[in-house]
Amino acid sequence: MTITVTGATGHLGKLILAELKGHDDVRGVARRPEAVDGEARYQHRAVVEAAVAAKVGRIIYTSITRADTNPIPISPDHKATEDLIQASGLPYTFLRNNWYLENYTGNLAGTLEHGVVLGSAGDGRIAGATRADFAAAAAVVASRDGHENRIYELGGDRAFTMTEFAAALAERFQTPVSYRDLPVDDYANALAGFGVPAGFAALLAQSDGEISKGALDVVTGDLSGLIGRPTTSLEEFLAGLER
Repeated sequence: MTITVTGATGHLGKLILAELKGHDDVRGVARRPEAVDGEARYQHRAVVEAAVAAKVGRIIYTSITRADTNPIPISPDHKATEDLIQASGLPYTFLRNNWYLENYTGNLAGTLEHGVVLGSAGDGRIAGATRADFAAAAAVVASRDGHENRIYELGGDRAFTMTEFAAALAERFQTPVSYRDLPVDDYANALAGFGVPAGFAALLAQSDGEISKGALDVVTGDLSGLIGRPTTSLEEFLAGLER
């Protein structure tokens, strides 16, 4: 059986390839930088059409939590791709991933310096997990039978609020850190002020607004069930980080 991992140079793709090390025929492919050509759904259509032409045995797609009902702005593209895959007639597995814990530590040094985590997530809970946990699940699904035409809602075993995240940061690094909740527009403006492109800043802030309403509060046990162990906790994840 040949397993081909797309996006092989990305954060998740690299980890999936590492998890699959030792399997007989594993290949990684990546898009050329100059090949970027618009919205993800159109790129995904080309990949699905190529898969049909090649008569692949199954498509495994990393989607988003509850893609069919999730109000987070990136969900429609994921749902459109799921629809394309199902309409293709090929066997499939959808891995509907919650947020990566790494999403919240990209500017760790700055967060610790200022002692503030900004957002618009309110008291919404996030069932985040590490990229490594998601990669382990993808490798299991790719390398074993019994996952055909299945949809898995993947996330951490315990959801957390951003206030809890800030408290965990403070405990781990023994420095004051608090969460400051902002209106969506104010958060978007703050992100833009930090150099985030305006469109992406708006998308991130709108996503936080939906998180405040429960968009990522989805704890199912699917991820720990696939990887055969508890998911990495927020505290365990933070323990592995340095300033």
